[in-house]
Amino acid sequence: QVQLVESGGGLVQPGGSLRLSCAASGSIPAIVVMGWYRQAPGKQRELVAKITSGGSTNYADSVKGRFTISRGDAKNTVWLQMNSLKPEDTAVYYCNAGILRVPITTDYWGQGTQVTVSS
Repeated sequence: QVQLVESGGGLVQPGGSLRLSCAASGSIPAIVVMGWYRQAPGKQRELVAKITSGGSTNYADSVKGRFTISRGDAKNTVWLQMNSLKPEDTAVYYCNAGILRVPITTDYWGQGTQVTVSS
């Protein structure tokens, strides 16, 4: 079993910052990619940022220049530094990990953490 434990959500004013953390534990042969997705009320879940095992990153256009994804040396922990937050960033943020058990990569999800940007 694999568990993804998230932390760091909360209420912040526009222009403020938050840092989300996600730690993966359990039976993990190899993590191919870790990332963050978000889902706002009435909207589909969307990619925010992801980082591959090789260190390549990918960001949604809406967060480029404001959010930074990084990972720990053990590569089973990922952080999302969110700066210059806007009300439209309000959503439930989910950690995702793609874990390889040759030849199949399986997606795992965290329970979600609420981020609310409001004055």
